[in-house]
Amino acid sequence: MARSKQPGPDSANDSGGEWLRLDRQLCFALYSSSLAMTKLYKPLLEPLGLTYPQYLVMLVLWEQDNISVSTLGQRLSLDSGTLTPLLKRLETAGLIERRRAADDERRVDIRLSAAGTALRAAAQSIPSRLACASACTLDELTTLTQRLHSLRTQLADAAISPPTSN
Repeated sequence: MARSKQPGPDSANDSGGEWLRLDRQLCFALYSSSLAMTKLYKPLLEPLGLTYPQYLVMLVLWEQDNISVSTLGQRLSLDSGTLTPLLKRLETAGLIERRRAADDERRVDIRLSAAGTALRAAAQSIPSRLACASACTLDELTTLTQRLHSLRTQLADAAISPPTSN
C-alpha cells in the first residue's frame, strides 16, 4: 500500500537539525515512558511475586484461560524463545500449568492453576493505582491507549510494507 507523504522531518525545513533532537523523537518518548511505567509497576507486583512480563501473561490468562502458547505469544507479541522461560517460572511458582494438547501433541496449552486464578483478586487494585499515578482522566487514558494500539498497527504495517518516498 503506497503511503502519502506526511508532514515530518526533511532537509528543506530542518536545517538546524531540530528533528534529530532527542526530545523530538517519538521512539524515545515511548521508550522512556515504558521504562517509567515498568518502574512504577515493580513495587505493585512484588507482593504478588510477579515481574512485569509475568503480569502481562497473567492478564491474558485471566481474560481467557486455557490457551495455546502460540496464541499467548501472539497476544503479547513475544516469540517462544522469550515466552518459554517466563512460562517455566510461572509454572514453578504454581500459578499455571502447561500441558500438551490432546488433539495435537505439538501444541502446548497453558491454563491457570487454582493459585493463579486466586491471584487475580490480589491484582484488582493495580490498574486503578496506575491510573491515579498517570494523573489522567479515564477518557484520556482510554484515548491514549486506543491511539497507541493504532500506532502499533501502523508501525507493524510499515515494517511489512515500508513507506515509499515521494
